[in-house]
Amino acid sequence: MHRVTILYSTPTDPETFEQRYRDEHVPLASRLPGLKRFALSHPRAMQGDPPYLVAELWFDDAESMKAALKSPEMGETGAHAAGLGADMVVFSGPVDELEI
Repeated sequence: MHRVTILYSTPTDPETFEQRYRDEHVPLASRLPGLKRFALSHPRAMQGDPPYLVAELWFDDAESMKAALKSPEMGETGAHAAGLGADMVVFSGPVDELEI
């Protein structure tokens, strides 16, 4: 699996951010080709300053992730995210699931 992770800072208007994220952004991101899993979390600090929201987009492999990142759907999704009123840090990579 490969994952794109987006860390959002505290938005300028949290109430509007939440409404627009759920009602507008989630449907856009859900259309990404090859998307297998879409997870959101509002982390709580155990130490340091956590991001306001973490979004995880999961894909089967690097090729499907790269195709999604180059897609028109990602262009639309990224443009929408830029207007939500929160700074973002975006990163991606393979996921190693460990047996415990």
